[in-house]
This record gives sequence, structure tokens and C-alpha cells, in this order.
Amino acid sequence: MNGSNNSSQFHNALTIDVEDYFQVAALAEAVQRRDWHSMEYRVEANTNRLLELLDRANTRATFFTLGWVAEKSPQLVRDIQKAGHEVASHGYSHQLIYNQTPDVFREETRRSKRILEDITGERIEGYRAASYSITNQSRWALDILAEEGFVWDSSIFPVHHDRYGIPGTQRWPHRLTTDKGYELAEFPLSTLKLPGYTLPIAGGGYFRLFPYWFSRWGFGSINRQGQPFVFYLHPWEIDPGQPRLDVKWFSRFRHYNNLDVCEQRLTKLLDHFNFTTMSEVLRSQGVLDSATESKLSVAEASGAEL
Repeated sequence: MNGSNNSSQFHNALTIDVEDYFQVAALAEAVQRRDWHSMEYRVEANTNRLLELLDRANTRATFFTLGWVAEKSPQLVRDIQKAGHEVASHGYSHQLIYNQTPDVFREETRRSKRILEDITGERIEGYRAASYSITNQSRWALDILAEEGFVWDSSIFPVHHDRYGIPGTQRWPHRLTTDKGYELAEFPLSTLKLPGYTLPIAGGGYFRLFPYWFSRWGFGSINRQGQPFVFYLHPWEIDPGQPRLDVKWFSRFRHYNNLDVCEQRLTKLLDHFNFTTMSEVLRSQGVLDSATESKLSVAEASGAEL
């Protein structure tokens, strides 16, 4: 258990999306991808702060690492691995999948997977899309993930949102069948079911927007229903000193709101709940097992010929 005041016997999935502040969709109006190399690079220091925080809490997490970051900072990926955390893929360039062609998505997905595998020396089995952009419009991406050898995914947000979401889909960890008949283990982003509305609560901007007591209550209610929740955070969210970019007021609110309290809230959360890696939670739920991995190995073999 993580903390003496821990109120949950469940192990929940703690996930970190390793990307820098200038790569997020909310700031895309101010930063072009071609400008990334000229931006102040802060993801290494912020991720190392998170690694220190998790070490003090004796907690392991899954780090969904952007291929662009891994290519620039291979030692950071090694440090994540050395600390006992799980390394998973966050794609290569943090582009919205439904704005890409299947061929471009496949190339970037394959590229980022190989970068991470070359650095870690281990098979990368898990994936999370940039901005949770696997939607009904881009369901084809799930077939490509299976064909490229991924075993599990955590990209589907079962909510209505202007940028992501597949409303009405399953809210708990489950196995899904892709359009081509492949099987993936899926851990949807966590939500609360309210009368007439499904409220996103999984972390990130919601964790900064909602008061801490509400987040704690919401996560606790999921555990009290006999289910684990998934929590996500970005390294830039514990960095109130990051450069302020000139964007529209709503994008500014989404990105900069309550950055100064996020690290303190995260420390509390680690004390109040039990966490481990995504794979361990999926296995504990019986959603990920050797049979699933065997089926995906066959998909990987066929995908390698594409």
C-alpha cells in the first residue's frame, strides 16, 4: 500500500503521458510542429520530478512516452525503466489520429514503438493515443495497433467532448474486438455516471479543474463499485513556471488552470489510493492474460508483412 491513510484495497492504474508543454493540442494554435526544436525543453526536469515523487511514495506507474521525446532523451526513458516503471507508447508526434491517414498513423506508430524498444530492450505492449483521439471516426487505428504488435490500449474516453470520446462505450477494463477481428485489452479513461450525463474524471485538466475533495470522492466511488480507475497526468502539469503562450482564452484555461496546486494534489492522491502499472491492473482484472498476448503475437506477425 502507498500510504498509511490509504482508503482503498484496489490497485488502480497510475499513468504519465510523457510530452512537453508545447506539444499539447490546446497550444497547437501557437506552436507549429516545425518549431518544437526551438522551444524551451522542460520535459526531462519535470519527468524527473515525478520519478522522485513516485519513488518517495513507493509507487510504480506506466509512462506513455512520446517517440519524439524518447528520440531526443533516450536516457530519460532508461531512467523510467530503471526506476521500475512500465514504458508504453504515446505515438511519435502527438498528432490527432483522425487528422492522419492510416498510412501515416501506421508509420508513426511503428517508428515510436521501435524507438522505445531499442532504448529499453523490451517489447512495448501498451499504447495511448494523443489527446485520446481514437474515436468512431478513427476506429481503424485499433486494427493498426493490433497489427503492429500492441497488446493493450488506453485511448478511449467514453464521453462527449469536442476533441475526443466514444460516448456509450464500456466504462470498465475489457477486451474489445477490432473491425478486422483482432482482440485488444482496453482500459477506458475513468468516468462517473451521473443522472443523464457521463462525467470525465480520469485526471489531467479535470484533476486541476475539480476541487481535490471531489476527485477523491469520485475515484473512491469507482473503487466502491468494485472497479479500478485509471489516473493520468502530464509532466508539464506540475510545472507552473513553464512559458505562457499566447492562445485563446479557453485553450489558456484548459492548459494553465491550477498548475500551481497539481503536484500537491498528486501527493495527496498517492497517499489516499493504491496504484500500480496499467499492465498489472489489467492482469488483475483478468482482461490481459497469456491468451490475449498470444493472439496479438499472431497479429504482430501478420502486421510485419504489411
